[in-house]
Amino acid sequence: MNRETPVSDGADGTGHGPRPRAVVSTHSVFGAPCWVSLTSRDLQATQDFYSAVLGWRWRGAKLGEHFRVALADGVPVAGIAAVASMWQMAVAWTPYFAVPDADVAVARARERGGTAAVGPLSFPPGRAALLADRDGATFGIWQGELVSNWEAWRRAAPTFIRLHTRDAFDSAMFYGEILDWASGKPGCCEVEYDGDEVVLRSQGDAVARIDSGAVEAAPDPSVRPHWQVHFAVADVPGCARAAEKHGGSVLKENDTEAILRDADGAQFTVMSRPARRETRIR
Repeated sequence: MNRETPVSDGADGTGHGPRPRAVVSTHSVFGAPCWVSLTSRDLQATQDFYSAVLGWRWRGAKLGEHFRVALADGVPVAGIAAVASMWQMAVAWTPYFAVPDADVAVARARERGGTAAVGPLSFPPGRAALLADRDGATFGIWQGELVSNWEAWRRAAPTFIRLHTRDAFDSAMFYGEILDWASGKPGCCEVEYDGDEVVLRSQGDAVARIDSGAVEAAPDPSVRPHWQVHFAVADVPGCARAAEKHGGSVLKENDTEAILRDADGAQFTVMSRPARRETRIR
């Protein structure tokens, strides 16, 4: 949830030292996905798994010893918070959305039938809260500074999110009213309709999709409403085999995409890298 300024070994991991960058905050960028974070039980085991499957490198975070930031090709791409047992939270990947005011966003969510599980809490340089929409899908909000090279992350980081929910159009209304989607405000996210799906665009890029058909009471959590985090990779079958080798499992696989579960039980998707910015991501 927190995007720290890189330490002195350089933002790109090359060891050439930090470079000055403009700070971007959620006051100028809002409504869009701005980070993804994994709550886990065992920090070292989680790092080992994702290093083997996705090739990530790691650095520390200012939040403390239970937190790490994952680097993909030198770009901060995701966070790990090994607090699932300590805070009695589910092991899961969660997307975070940029908001100018966390208190306002939480109040809006509650007014519309959502729930606040955690926060807003202070995590310098900002504030965060963990919420659930009215169908039970978990998401986070972040108010404050984004990583100082956020624009580079937005363009380069191999992430995409999709909401599997009961009713895509109803959910789009819920999130739109909380996050000021299609509000006409400068910088807001735009909403498009693609058949029976909803597409969220930020500065022209498709950054999320919402589709219908999830079942709230389904015994299988992968069928219930949830946000699914996708990571673009060069070798989908290779990631699937690595996940199996390192204690994870493959839930579904084809030539261009695989739904995986890590050794701790968190579900995520890997997809072929050329599909990163396509609106047909599934």
